Amino acid sequence: MCRWAAYLGAPIFMEEVVVQPGHSLIQQSQEAEEAKTAINADGFGVAWYDHRAEPGLYRDVLPAWSDPNLRALAHQVKSRLFLAHVRASTGSATSRNNCHPFAYKQWSFMHNGQIGGFEGFRKQADMLIPDALYGKRQGATDSEVLFLLTIEAIEAGASVPQALERATRALLDLSRRLGTTPHLRLSAALSDGTSLWAARCASDQYAPSVYYRWSDSRQGWAVVSEPLDRDEDDWISLPPGHIAQFDGRDVTVMTFQP
Repeated sequence: MCRWAAYLGAPIFMEEVVVQPGHSLIQQSQEAEEAKTAINADGFGVAWYDHRAEPGLYRDVLPAWSDPNLRALAHQVKSRLFLAHVRASTGSATSRNNCHPFAYKQWSFMHNGQIGGFEGFRKQADMLIPDALYGKRQGATDSEVLFLLTIEAIEAGASVPQALERATRALLDLSRRLGTTPHLRLSAALSDGTSLWAARCASDQYAPSVYYRWSDSRQGWAVVSEPLDRDEDDWISLPPGHIAQFDGRDVTVMTFQP
């Protein structure tokens, strides 16, 4: 299982989430505590927003802890909103195109979990992607299909929670017909450059963890797979079957039942 972290608020250096905390994302890439696998070494990526509507994107196939470019980037880049991800593959190849986050126009997306038996019905899943978006399909992961199906629903007028729910349901239905158990385990984060959404659900009792916390000192939200510092006792666990929207200082938690 992958690990991820997102931030929304007053601009901070990305290293304040990715590198510096005692249980930073780089530390989680070596020693995750709430994942099926402790090591997440199948690539990494960051997407960040600054002056342009579209996010900057940096991804590579190295383990996050061994790439000095990631540390250099995180040390220099200050952002009001960013998504960062370390990958543990559930079957697809280790390649840059399979690394998260994924980006399209102003949207960025990252995912942890699995669609059970995806490799056995990948063709059917790809066929769900509309022609207008299929050219944006670069890799081979279930996560990228989920992202593009979500974008399709958003562009058709659905809200973000509705769109992600609809996309997740489509892949869950394929897994139930053609795949294997567990049919769905999901935690995901999605942003349009202004707001941040995070969702958590599963077809069994093992929904991947999502936590969030407001920092008065940084004036921002951290939304993470695992708390960045175990000495901070005010992390809030997003309940399974829910999605949270972070906008400014506000958070709204809604049901998410694909």
